[in-house]
Amino acid sequence: MTTNTALNRQGRWRHRAVALGVTVTLLGTLSACAPLVLGTAVGGAMVATDRRTSGALVEDKGINIKAANRILEAIGDRGRVSVNAYNRKVLITGEVPTEADRTAVAQAVAGVENVNEVINELVVGPTAGLGTRASDALLASKVRATLIDARDLMSNAFDVVVSRGEVYLMGIVTEREANSAAQLTASISGVRRVIKVFETISEAELANRLPRPEPGSSVPASPTETTPAYRPAP
Repeated sequence: MTTNTALNRQGRWRHRAVALGVTVTLLGTLSACAPLVLGTAVGGAMVATDRRTSGALVEDKGINIKAANRILEAIGDRGRVSVNAYNRKVLITGEVPTEADRTAVAQAVAGVENVNEVINELVVGPTAGLGTRASDALLASKVRATLIDARDLMSNAFDVVVSRGEVYLMGIVTEREANSAAQLTASISGVRRVIKVFETISEAELANRLPRPEPGSSVPASPTETTPAYRPAP
C-alpha cells in the first residue's frame, strides 16, 4: 500500500468516524437522564438492504417498545438498561444494582410476544458514568466506520452495540462475514472484547437473500443507531 493510499483511507475513516460519532454522541447526551434505551433501525436505505424480512423488522420494533415498557414495570428507574432486538433475538446490556433486578429484566423481556431468544449481558453494579458512555459511543462509531470501509462486508447486515468497551455484533451473516467482522472489530483500539450474537446462514442462503436492484440503481448504506426511549428526567 502506498503512503498516499494509506493517508486517503485514513482520512475517509476519520471523516466517517467523526460524522457517525457526532450522531451517536448527541443521542447519548439526550439519553443522559433516560436510562432505558431502545435499539432501532433508521433510514429507508437501511430497510431496503436489511436481511430481515419486512415482518421481522416490524416485529423487532414492536419488541423494543414492549420490552421497554415491561422493564419499566419490573424495575422502575433502577439501573440503566439498553434493549436491542434483531430478528426476534433480544440483547440486553447496561447495569442494574442487584442480581434480582438482572433476573427480573430478563424475565420481563422473555415474556414479550415474538421474542425467540434473550441474551442477558446486564452487569450487576453501579451505573456507567458519562465518560464511559461517551467512550462507548465513540467506539461504536469507529466500529461502524470500519465495517463500512470493509470491501468484503455489507455494513447494513450488522447491528453494533457497545457497552463498557465490549462490542456486541448482531446480524444475519455467513460464517465468513462473522469472522471477518469480528477480526476487524477486535483490531480497533479501545475494544476490550468482541461478542458475536449472530444468526449464521450459508453462502447459498445469503445469495437468495440479497436484493436484486434494477440495472444502474444503487442503494446507499445507512448505519443502525440506538434511539433513547422517553423517561422522565430525574
